[in-house]
Amino acid sequence: MSFLGVEQSLTGRRWVGPSPEVERATEMLVQQAGLPRAVCQVLARRGVPPMEAAGFLEPKLKELLPDPRSMKDMETAATRFLKAVREKQRIAVFADYDVDGGSSAALLLVWLRQMGLQATLYVPDRIDEGYGPNVPAMQSLAAAHDLIICVDCGTLSRDPIAAAQGADVIVLDHHLGGETLPDCVAVVNPNRQDESGDLGYLCAAGVVFLMLVEAGRQMREAGAKGPDLVPLLDLVALATVADVAPLIEANRALVRQGLKVMAGRQRPGLVALSDVARMDAAPNSYHLGFLLGPRVNAGGRIGQADLGARLLSTDSLHEAQALSERLDALNSERRDIENAVRAAALEQAEERGLDAPLVWAAGEGWHPGVVGIVASRLKENANRPAIVIGFDGDEGKGSGRSVSGVDLGASIQRLAAEGLLVKGGGHKMAAGLTVMRDQLEPAMKRLSELLEKQGAGQGGPADMKLDGALMPGAATVDLIEEIEKAGPFGASAPAPRYALPNLQVRFAKRVGEAHLKLSLADGLGGGLDAIAFGAFDGPMGEKLSNHGGARFHFAGRLEVNTWGGRQNVQLRLEDAAEAK
Repeated sequence: MSFLGVEQSLTGRRWVGPSPEVERATEMLVQQAGLPRAVCQVLARRGVPPMEAAGFLEPKLKELLPDPRSMKDMETAATRFLKAVREKQRIAVFADYDVDGGSSAALLLVWLRQMGLQATLYVPDRIDEGYGPNVPAMQSLAAAHDLIICVDCGTLSRDPIAAAQGADVIVLDHHLGGETLPDCVAVVNPNRQDESGDLGYLCAAGVVFLMLVEAGRQMREAGAKGPDLVPLLDLVALATVADVAPLIEANRALVRQGLKVMAGRQRPGLVALSDVARMDAAPNSYHLGFLLGPRVNAGGRIGQADLGARLLSTDSLHEAQALSERLDALNSERRDIENAVRAAALEQAEERGLDAPLVWAAGEGWHPGVVGIVASRLKENANRPAIVIGFDGDEGKGSGRSVSGVDLGASIQRLAAEGLLVKGGGHKMAAGLTVMRDQLEPAMKRLSELLEKQGAGQGGPADMKLDGALMPGAATVDLIEEIEKAGPFGASAPAPRYALPNLQVRFAKRVGEAHLKLSLADGLGGGLDAIAFGAFDGPMGEKLSNHGGARFHFAGRLEVNTWGGRQNVQLRLEDAAEAK
């Protein structure tokens, strides 16, 4: 049965409320744990029983952090790493160009600097070199270094790593592994095929952090002392959220503690970036994913690939401010490029049809730095796995995003093994690929077949899942602060979403190209403001702007909006339906 009788909202979705089981679990938590109902609703949805509620609300790293040695090659990697430190060998860090790669590199660079060592940072250019290690770069690094550490990449890079003659190589990664691993000192990756997969939720920065934990343990066993790792947790938190890693188990504790570290404003790069992004509240996972992450990513997308890692690792506030301003400008430029590609890709995908198991689009000259973001937008529009490819001549570089329950990375790897792609890989929710123009149609047809076998394309728009209904008067700053205690929220741990029923639109204004600012009222003196990002990308923007006095049910997530030192509750509007 639909919630509030909404079978088809303005975005075409059915609204679904909490199940009877979740309702019963909520009541049990209220009675036995003595917590506010809003918090209990979140815990019930997450399946947390009353006796575990206190521990869930205060996740502790010492209880949740896995033993690093549970991962294959971890001891070997840490031992070789410490040998390089003791002997003051020349170390190079080869990093991916995204937030996870930049944060992973910064973890190592900062740790090594505290030990008196300066490592070389190498981040490949997205367009000229592509993702991961390549033969020329590895040969060049090997000629001048004793140890190369590949972070957030390298698991599938057998030939480039084999080319690193004269240097040892360690891989610290989390992307899906192939049947054979590179021939090197160590490949530490929870998603190797011979791993259990129990730690598959970690991002690369999480893997690097665990390697540093293991290094610290080995140092203590040898009677030495290494750097304090707690101040590095802000980098792990940023990478975990920005890489859309699931906020479960150890990741919850890493992000929760990392946010506390970040609030202390000790890292010059994050202080400068927060100021440029005009963050005027204590950081939360939204800030990491939508304000800081895109700016760190901007260098790798359309600018100089190493800007993000340099920002995160610098100990100079002056350099941090200069890098932050540059990344902020690149992020604005990235948005303009993205908007143009998104419009063209959506038009093409709609012509092809949005009801197939795979939604895809390809175009000449589409910037490879934005195809992943555009694929994410297509996925959200169609509730289908999406691929977007930009061609430069006969070669196309693309990126894909998946929906829950459909493993895109494994299917992309299979396409590469079948010879339909030049190369490809990734993980369940995101993947990258290179394809020749004459193989584009056969590759997309085959990928659609593989995804259909996993259940892609069987449903229409995803149901809008709601945690309950609230009147505007109940949407208070205190309520939001209570809910935050059940966080952090993000992938696999969505923030609660509420319906605010039967409200009038008191004021509506278009903001920017596609956003809508609203003031809502219940007719009884209560009301609140709302913001709907991308409302004019679909029918919701026009319908609410031209409301004609009609009443609507509104659905979204509550947030605190700080402006001029004052705090107000705002609804981040995701959907609406006419009240009948």
